[in-house]
Amino acid sequence: MRSLEQKVAGGGAVKYRIVMWATLGFGVAAGWGLYASATTAPAMTSADPILALVEFTCPVVFASLHFHFALGLYSSLLANAATYGLIGLIVETLRQQLHHAG
Repeated sequence: MRSLEQKVAGGGAVKYRIVMWATLGFGVAAGWGLYASATTAPAMTSADPILALVEFTCPVVFASLHFHFALGLYSSLLANAATYGLIGLIVETLRQQLHHAG
């Protein structure tokens, strides 16, 4: 039985992988949202030692903390999905170029 990625022909496979990147970004942000709601204070504040990992995996959180703008949960979910989708687009473009060059 073929996988879903093998069933998608041509450029559709690249689009599928970019969507998977965006889904991963949404999942990462959702996971941090669950962590923040499940833990007691000081979750997701400057006193929380895990904040560095949150800032690394959710670039929009890094931007909102350092440029002082508020960001709600739904906005951060969408922004992180878009950021990971953009990263996926860059990675898949480079992957395609390297594949054709080699």
